[in-house]
Order: sequence, then structure tokens, then C-alpha cells
Amino acid sequence: MRYGPILTHFLYPSRYICLQMQSLRIKILLGYGLTLVLVAAVMLWAFLNLRVLGRAGEAILSENYQSILAAQKMIDAIGQQDSALLLYLLGYRREAVIQFAASEGQFLPWLGRARDNITIEGEEQIVVAISRSYQEYLQAYLELTRLYGQSPTQALEYYHSNAQPTFSVVRDATIQLQEINQKTMFAASTRAKRIASWAAISTIGIGGTAILLGLVFSLVLSSLITRPVRKLSEATQKIAEGSYELRIETGSKDELGRLAESFNAMVGRLQSYNRLNIGKIVEEKRKNDALIRSIDDGILLINDQLQVTNMNPAAERMFDRRFVESNPQHFLELIGDTDFFALVKKAVRTGKFPAFDNSGDTLTIERDGLTRHYQFSLTPVLSPKHTQLGMVLLFRDITRLKEIDRLKDEFMMTASHELKTPLTGIAMSIGLLRESLAGRIDKRDVEMLEVAETEVGRLRSLVSDLLDLSKIESGNIALKFESIPAETLVEKACALFTAQAVDKSIHLGRMVEEQTGVVTVDADKISWVLSNLIANALRYTRPEGHIDVRSRRAGGFIYFSVADDGAGIPPEFQSKIFDKFVRLDSDGSEGGTGLGLTICREIVRAHGGTIWVDSEVGKGSVFTFTIPVERSA
Repeated sequence: MRYGPILTHFLYPSRYICLQMQSLRIKILLGYGLTLVLVAAVMLWAFLNLRVLGRAGEAILSENYQSILAAQKMIDAIGQQDSALLLYLLGYRREAVIQFAASEGQFLPWLGRARDNITIEGEEQIVVAISRSYQEYLQAYLELTRLYGQSPTQALEYYHSNAQPTFSVVRDATIQLQEINQKTMFAASTRAKRIASWAAISTIGIGGTAILLGLVFSLVLSSLITRPVRKLSEATQKIAEGSYELRIETGSKDELGRLAESFNAMVGRLQSYNRLNIGKIVEEKRKNDALIRSIDDGILLINDQLQVTNMNPAAERMFDRRFVESNPQHFLELIGDTDFFALVKKAVRTGKFPAFDNSGDTLTIERDGLTRHYQFSLTPVLSPKHTQLGMVLLFRDITRLKEIDRLKDEFMMTASHELKTPLTGIAMSIGLLRESLAGRIDKRDVEMLEVAETEVGRLRSLVSDLLDLSKIESGNIALKFESIPAETLVEKACALFTAQAVDKSIHLGRMVEEQTGVVTVDADKISWVLSNLIANALRYTRPEGHIDVRSRRAGGFIYFSVADDGAGIPPEFQSKIFDKFVRLDSDGSEGGTGLGLTICREIVRAHGGTIWVDSEVGKGSVFTFTIPVERSA
């Protein structure tokens, strides 16, 4: 095989070869050096233009985009709240209350962002009007719910005469806020277009010149290099067709000679690999396929392009689809759930897998009138260099477990209700026995009656907590909202435990920021939450320890926190500390029948807030929950 004119120089004396290589090297360096200079000039010019354009674009985004986004989110939220009122009037009270509270939790933060991003004339008046009208709308909601309890007809009339017009006022003001920012953003966009046009024209001119010059040098260099490379390409094509006996003759030690030697070595290795027992590899693949297909749980494999590359029969039954290897199906088309698809897509793109709480790792599929629940897990498929090639999804059918959980909750509620009356009777009977037998029984019998009375009291408390929890989870608990300073809530909760803290030599401090303000809450229930958190802190804090109760305002929420320097919570228990019947003893072991934190979580959620814990073993814990801020009219 010949390489053309360049390889014929291998027959010349070595000095001539060195001169030719040196000449070729200089030509390549000069050609690419000039091209690099031109590219650098184009890059510098483009950088300057992009910097000017970027400043213009940044002005558009920083000044108006946030306000437009906030207005759109508020329009969506108020629309959801109006739908919630209609649901309430139709009799779906529980769903309406949940939807209204969730939408309120979305509306208020975006209203706060709009207030913090006032940049144009007239925007402040519109934001103030939105805030005022929205407070009137919330009052209309409370009045409608009150009237509905008296007369649904009166509530419907009140909706048409008051609530619906107030909703229109809020929505129109929000649309006005969106429009005024869009007009300003359009004007800034026009200026940016002019800058972009100039940048494009000038960059094209300079870039075109650079391309022409680079093309000239490329044509000169290609004539020196492409001929031997073309010969090498032809040899490669023959190798691809199975001609592993082909070799390229090497006649020099320069770059092209070393390339030919490497090519020959590669062909030799391919020939050795071809001689391997491919049948064994196929057999192992079949064993793996048989193993996957024998698993009862659904297994699905997707690549980095989110295409389904394999699935076992359980997954085929789960999605009611037949897998065809020659026609890969896109994962979104298979799953049909945009939220779940977005979660998997993010995991594939970033390599970071989400952490779930409660039932967040469950996929629900409804088909043919039946509802199935599947617990899923995500496992990455990595190459030997630890680059992500795809992902394996495992689906475990937990429909029966879900049904068991539902029956368990119903049983708990029914049992608690049925136990309340007999326990009350037993407590009264024990009390009457103690009074009627006072002085006629010995000390041991009195102690036994006291133990029985104490245990009955504990059972009554547990039953009461179970009933309260059932009411909260079912949405049947009544919340008496009132406006109250956050400082009053903190003082009221701390006052109950001052004497107990002194007895245990624990410092109970409180810290309320002056700007905390007023919240609209059920004062008794939020005080109960704070009291429960303080009581837990006292239980797990050693003598001479510290407990701090704080409140502060941030954005559209007031943050309440109870911090202690006690034993702390192990990391493995922090994610389930708010679950039912979970309690940590002083030694860190799990056990007991604690319901306090579960009730705390449900009360806070009913107020539109969230609750969480930050803890480190040996350094203490901080329980924090949020409550939406009351907006002044």
C-alpha cells in the first residue's frame, strides 16, 4: 500500500526527510497560528458585543421579569382560590379548604416578591391595591364559610354579591401589574434588539474575513495531509468489512509512520478479539435476561436519552405495553405522567437523586377503573469511567400495603371513639371507689387504685390524641382564626413551663424580633404546638442546659423555633420523627406511642405552614415551623 507523494520521501536520505518534516511543521504552525490570531480577534470582538448585549438583557430580567412572574403566579393562585370557593359551595368542603389554604400559601410569597421588586412608576400603587383587595377577599372567604354553615343559599348569594366581585378586583389589579411590567420590558427589549443587530452585523463581517483567510490556509495544508489519510481511511473500511489480515507497510519513524504502526497494532488486537468465544458472551447475556424476567417487581431500563431500552414482563403488565427492542420507546410516552417524567429526567441529567419523605416515592397508576400504587427506586448505570449511561427503575407493587394502612387508620379512629366512653366510665368508677373506701382500705390498696387511675388517665390522653389526629387528618377540626401578636404566643407558651424549667435548673429563654408582627392563627392550637415542643425540649435537656424560644419574620412568613442543647436526634430518625407512634427515649432508641409531633405537624399544615427539625447528636435540636404573616388592609 502506498501513501502517495509524502510517503515516497521515506526512500530519501534522513537529512532530506528532516528538512521536509521541518518545512511541513513550520507551515502548519504558521497557518494555524494566523488562524488562531484571527479567531482570537473574532472572540474578543464578540465578547465585547456580548457584554454590552448581556447588560441590556440583564436590565430586562432584573427589573421586570420577577414582577411579571410574580403577577402570573398570583393570577394562578387567586384563580385556584376562586375554584376552591365554588367547590365549597358545591359541598366539597374539605377539598375546598385544603385547596384554598395551599393557594394562599402560594399567593402571599409572590405578593411579597412583587413588593420587594418595585422598579417603575405606578407599580407601588398597584401592589398596595392588590394587598388591600386580597385581604378583603380573605375576609369574604371567612364570611362565606360562616354563612354556609347557616344557610347554603345565603352563602351562594354572598358569593355572587361580594366574594366574586372582590376576586375580580384582585385579579384585575394583578393583570394590571403584569401589563405595566410587560410594557416596560418590551421597551427595554427593543433597545436590546438594536444592540444585538449591530453586534451580529459587525461580528459576521469580522468572522467572515477570518473564515476566508482560514479557508485559504486550510486548503494549502489539506493538500499535504489528506492523501495519506485517505489511504488510511480506505484501509479502515476494509477492516470494518472483516479483513483482519490487512496490514499497512511502515517505512519511516515520523508521525505518519507511528500512526501506521498503531493502526497495525489495533488490527492485531481486533483479530485476537474476533477469535474469542463470542458464544459465551451471548450465553451470559441470556442468563442475565432470564434473571431479570423472573423478578416479580417491574424493572425498566432507560438510557441517557430517556429511551426505554429494556423492561421485564412485570413492567410490561404494569404499563400495559409490549417492549420491542428494535423500536425503543420514549419514557414520557410510556409513563404518561409529566411530574414523574420530570423527576426522572432531572435525576438522569444531574446524577443527583431526590430524597423522598412520606409517600413521595410512590407512583399511582389508574387503569380500567383500578388504582395501583407502586413504590419506585432509581439506580444509575455507570460506565467503567463512572460516567452515567442511564438508569434502572424498580417498581414494587404496594397496593395491598396502602389498603392495609387505610384500614389501620380507620380502625384507629373507630377504636379510639369507642374506647373514649368506657375509659371515662372506668375513671369515674375508680374515683368513686377512692372516695367511698377512703379510710377503710389499707395503704397497698390505695396505691393500687392510684396506679389504676394513672394508667386510665394515660389511656384517655392517648385516645384523645388519636381522636384529635383523626379529626385533623380528615379536615373536620374547626380552627378559630384570630389576629394575635407573635410575641403573645411565645410568652403564653413559655409561661406554662417557667416553674418546671427552674426545678430542673434549665435556662428557658425567649427572643422575639421587634418586626415579627401579627399572625392570623388559632391561638390555642399554635400555643399547643409551642408547648409540646418546649415540653419535649425539657424532657431531653440536661440540668444547666439551655432552651431558647424564638420568633422572626422572613418574607411572607413568621418563623417560630424551639432550640435546645440536649442529646440531639440521630440522623436515621430525623426523617420520621413526625410520624405516628414514634418517640425517642433518652438513650436514642426508638419506641413508645408518641403522637405529639404528628399532631404538631398537622396543625401547622392546617395553618398553611411547614415544620422541620435540624439536629446533631450531642449538640441539641432545633424544631422550626412557619406561619403565614397577616397582611394589613
